[in-house]
Amino acid sequence: MKKVLITGANKGIGLELTRQLVEKGYYVYLGSRELANGLNAVQKLKEEGLENVEAIQLDVTNQESVAAARSEIGKRTAVLDILINNAGINGIVFDGNTPIMHKAVSTGIDVFKEVYDVNVFGVIRVTQEFLDLLERSAEPRITNVSSSQGSLTLHSDPGYKYYRNKGVVYQSSKSALNMYTINLAFELRDTHFKVNAVSPPSTATDFNHHLGTGTVEVAAQHILKYTLIGNDGPTGKFFCEDNNPETGEIPW
Repeated sequence: MKKVLITGANKGIGLELTRQLVEKGYYVYLGSRELANGLNAVQKLKEEGLENVEAIQLDVTNQESVAAARSEIGKRTAVLDILINNAGINGIVFDGNTPIMHKAVSTGIDVFKEVYDVNVFGVIRVTQEFLDLLERSAEPRITNVSSSQGSLTLHSDPGYKYYRNKGVVYQSSKSALNMYTINLAFELRDTHFKVNAVSPPSTATDFNHHLGTGTVEVAAQHILKYTLIGNDGPTGKFFCEDNNPETGEIPW
């Protein structure tokens, strides 16, 4: 049975990714910053008859927590087949249901640090810590859950449909994540690793005050489509079917 680690998996898209993977026959380590929340999520899944899942305390902003999670999972398995770096924040404050978008001319460094610590540094911490377990898999996969908001090409094009949807902190953090993905895929290019960035479609979750338009079920399906690929599959690519329904691939 293949083993999977998903960060930020106690709710939203992460929880649905867990559900769908367990249904497909995978064993999932459900990463949760607060262990109690992870245990509650696991209990709900088990009430649905989904047994091959367990909660792991994992705060991606804390190196000791990440190392402890590696130690705990290492006691349970010698191999990790899939890592989905799903944990993320946008740092946006809402006025009711209206987001107050971050401005390049005024947003303080502390806001950047908070968001980057999860969206960029958190991914690096977790990836580097678990790389040795992934290297033992015959088909290792790393999927970084990104956003089309991080596409420099799309968001520098005045003709792009979301051109005016700007938020400098979240967008720049996802652009940085994308470049980390490119470099990671390049360094692992001569192995069986497949490393890709995937942007789910607009989804209604706590992340955006449920202002998204789609469901977590569809979002998870899109992410898994580019995660559960064979050794002849793509690597070092950026996918978002919202922007390219034909092939899924979008420009960096």
